Amino acid sequence: MAGQDPVVPAAKPLGELADRLLVATPTMPDPRFARSVIYVCSHSPEGAMGIVLNRLYGDLNFRGLLTQLNINPAESTRDLPVHFGGPVEPVRGFVLHTPDYQREGTTVLGANVALTTTVEVLQAIAEGTGPSQALLALGYAGWGAGQLEEEIQANGWLVATPDPEIIFSTHNETKWERALQTLGVSPVTLLADVGHA
Repeated sequence: MAGQDPVVPAAKPLGELADRLLVATPTMPDPRFARSVIYVCSHSPEGAMGIVLNRLYGDLNFRGLLTQLNINPAESTRDLPVHFGGPVEPVRGFVLHTPDYQREGTTVLGANVALTTTVEVLQAIAEGTGPSQALLALGYAGWGAGQLEEEIQANGWLVATPDPEIIFSTHNETKWERALQTLGVSPVTLLADVGHA
């Protein structure tokens, strides 16, 4: 959010994986994404971009982020966690939110999710005029052409329908299990099946 141009599509994302959740399987080979749930913001033949939903960005919180950006929060400003959105450009900010807030710089990604990358959305949240639900993230997850499809083929990810109750929940510790449950998969069964053909 530090005045840089966002790496997001200008129009509605293309591709069958856009507006979906990626749920890491126990066989996920990349430890940075173990037990991760990722919202896919865009997907096209050139690659994909998403935001990790269940990892925090250290001890940084919304009030601390506002202070860094010289924005004064109101007394009533809700304190939201700041998420580690992924390993790519970890200082670039993204706000996934409900589409009840739309301004310049907002891209509606699905029926229940929009993305804004301007500092104005943080100001609006601080003032109480922002979206009803929001997830703040620094950084994003990115894949080159065909890379995400290969990871899914290799059983690194399961694909789920996005659930706002999971996306915007502050209970990060249960998002992975809850995302699996939307697929009718029990984490215990999935873990027991690892190593069995």
